[in-house]
Amino acid sequence: MTTEPTGTGTTAGRKQIHLAAHFPGVNSTTVWTDPRSGSQIDFSSFERLARTAERGKFDFFFLAEGLRLREHNGLIHDLDVVGRPESLTVLSALAAVTGRLGLAATVNATFNEPYELARRLATLDHLSAGRAAWNVVTSSDAFTGENFRRGGYLDRADRYTRAAEFVATARELWDSWTPAGPGSPHGAPRPFAHSGRHFGIEGEFTVPRSPQGHPVVIQAGDSEEGREFAAATADVVFTRHGTLEAGRAFYADTKARMAKYGRNPSDLKIMPGVTCVLGDSDAEAQERAAEIRRQQVSPQNAILALERVWGRDLSAYDPEGPLPDIDPDPDSGLVQGRVRVSDPLAVAARWRALSEAKGLSIRATVIETTARQSFIGTPETVAGALDTFVRTDAADGFILVPHLTPGGLDDFVDLVVPLLQERGAFRTDYAGATLRSHLGLPGPVWKG
Repeated sequence: MTTEPTGTGTTAGRKQIHLAAHFPGVNSTTVWTDPRSGSQIDFSSFERLARTAERGKFDFFFLAEGLRLREHNGLIHDLDVVGRPESLTVLSALAAVTGRLGLAATVNATFNEPYELARRLATLDHLSAGRAAWNVVTSSDAFTGENFRRGGYLDRADRYTRAAEFVATARELWDSWTPAGPGSPHGAPRPFAHSGRHFGIEGEFTVPRSPQGHPVVIQAGDSEEGREFAAATADVVFTRHGTLEAGRAFYADTKARMAKYGRNPSDLKIMPGVTCVLGDSDAEAQERAAEIRRQQVSPQNAILALERVWGRDLSAYDPEGPLPDIDPDPDSGLVQGRVRVSDPLAVAARWRALSEAKGLSIRATVIETTARQSFIGTPETVAGALDTFVRTDAADGFILVPHLTPGGLDDFVDLVVPLLQERGAFRTDYAGATLRSHLGLPGPVWKG
């Protein structure tokens, strides 16, 4: 006799899977050369992917953010040539063409202000009848900071202290209106005042308390500071742990931190970003996955990935040849606007050891060492693997990142979702109207 693992969000004793869709805009997952690949900026692309996610009864639709076009060797990075539209504007439009799907915007807490952002998020929550979410990110990047009035940037140590105060201040603003009640259909505004290290503001908020009370707060990041921030503040964590063992370790560590903040483990959903490749057989799916990796890491992209580690112009190197025998330049400014490789000398050493051990070229090494498809196989294989991750507390659900825009979720919704529903592991319809209800999250307690 086997015992089902315990976990939150159960239906009839079975832990339920949460699903979200990431729009694959300017990330390296996207395969631009596939003839099925459509626009990354036309509204029709956002609408199609969102409608597909809602047809699959997903919890929410997730947009990334880019505050500056990335540069490589002084030129705009190839993946940014389509531009980076503002997330909340796109999601406000999607609110009109969806009815239940949550709408999550990534917005930087380093280069925005609490009053202005809290107002925009509360507005989206009203427009969507309670489906808004905010993915809180930070930046210590001076290159990005040049796009803003104050120019500069925050030291890494200050990023999360500002973000924590930012979220707390936004929640003070959302709580500054009284809840709706008899004779007061919208509640009533009350003066607010906040005085802290990063913000000193006072006045009256212009938006009544929204349907969710507070929009859902998502946090992306795996660092020590990020885990602590998530345990104290977030409703959802967007992480990248792709193996069962790593997922279980992250899950246990992050949820164990919550008690000291007076929170229950079920108050936080952990949802790694994943990719899926399906086939009629597991072998066919593996072949498809290998071909997708070759498309994602073209010869040109392989050299760009290599230059990101080495910090040198390596355009003269053959992508099908051996790795450079020169050392990286750890102080290079060749790549701007992307997360720096923390220890390029150590990364280069690992890449060389792998290349020599397996006889890999530059391109093959990049394919071997960079992100790959998380779940590969028949629909039955993938459904079983997703269920195992959730039942054994390696995750509460997944944010799917397809490699094609806008049709990359079609097969998953048509083939995998029905199998998850047959297992009793995923909803057959929405039970409520708000994103909080989809996620099984408690409503925020009004602090009057």
